Amino acid sequence: MQKTKFKQTEIGMIPKDWEIKELKEIAPYINEKISLDEIDIKSFISTENMLPDKNGITIASSLPKVGKVTQFKEGDILFSNIRTYFKKLWLAKFSGGCSNDVLVIRGKYPINNKYLYYFLSQNKFFEFTVLTSKGTKMPRGDKNAIMGYNINIPSINEQQVIAKILSNLDSKIELNQQMNKTLEAIGQAIFKHWFVDFDFPNEKGKPYKSSGGEMVDSELGEIPKGWEIGKLPEVAIVTDCLHTKKPKQKYDGDMLLQFYNLTDEHGINISNPYYISKEDYTVWTKNILVKEGDLLFTNAGGQKIARVPYWFKGGIGRNITAVRGNKINVAYLFYYFLSSYGNNQTNKNTDAGTIFSSLNVKGIRNISILIPPKEITDNFSRMASKICSKIETNDINKYNLSQIRDSLLPRLMSGKIRVPVEVRT
Repeated sequence: MQKTKFKQTEIGMIPKDWEIKELKEIAPYINEKISLDEIDIKSFISTENMLPDKNGITIASSLPKVGKVTQFKEGDILFSNIRTYFKKLWLAKFSGGCSNDVLVIRGKYPINNKYLYYFLSQNKFFEFTVLTSKGTKMPRGDKNAIMGYNINIPSINEQQVIAKILSNLDSKIELNQQMNKTLEAIGQAIFKHWFVDFDFPNEKGKPYKSSGGEMVDSELGEIPKGWEIGKLPEVAIVTDCLHTKKPKQKYDGDMLLQFYNLTDEHGINISNPYYISKEDYTVWTKNILVKEGDLLFTNAGGQKIARVPYWFKGGIGRNITAVRGNKINVAYLFYYFLSSYGNNQTNKNTDAGTIFSSLNVKGIRNISILIPPKEITDNFSRMASKICSKIETNDINKYNLSQIRDSLLPRLMSGKIRVPVEVRT
């Protein structure tokens, strides 16, 4: 294969047969408007329902009251222009409308829009938008500066193949995410059948409540006779992180423990670790080490929960509380907190008196727990543990695929890795 020849440009070395153009030359902003009557909450995008770190979107909580919004089409690039360091970038999978704080970018020849999306998904683009942002309390990207951002442009055929390589990896990542959602839904359905509908198998293997099992009243509603209600500390160890120093985001060679944020999918965001120094290790470890099966709760900015997987090595950071099963299996506790019981209890014990809702350690310790006989929770946990193990395996696959994608991305976009000639058709 012929060796690639490079040329020096204002943004570094690129292949001799590539061009550089400013974003405004190939992908201006789209400012077309659409009436609110033509969209719903499922097709409305605002900076609030765009997820950080290029993780897509969620369903909007509401629509604007009046007026029109910016129209976008399937395949457009949407970028949240508030606090751009959150890296809220999305390649639209459907058409709809978005708020004024979301920029709509649509490539025109000679640019492939999917290639452009991946080019803009590099960290250097987000760093550029942060450096050129305006404002301090809620900085906004400079729209004119963004339009001056330089884009490397290979031939349209090479763009298409590069985009296909990266999108194939993203499709595999998304498949793992979808499998995890299905697995989690199965686990929640089994929990509901056993512990909300109370149709767990009785001693004869028949559904308890439907077969006439005796029920009694409790603070959580009607429950089977012989079951108990207790507070979380009666069945689990609740540990709050007491250290005050913030872990560092960059590894500098003198670090020991890793910390991770929680995701919206009840997992751990292993792509963005934090670290503590060896010097702080002995001071912090009494309160922060966690092990497989522990549940992690965020204490601020929303109610997220994660289950510590078998491969996790590290500790909890500020604003996170760990719950470890003691007299009751942690797999039961995990699905309990995803159920209607858990939602009601976390909402009841969440402090809404600050800017962000806060489920602090005091509130967590006050949560009421439905306590079935040990034999029943053990039987459920055997099934639930298999589901959790499969979810963890999928999480590892997602991580490995994302590492491959993130490693290839800058090399493909700079021409350091070229698509083989025989593939470029």
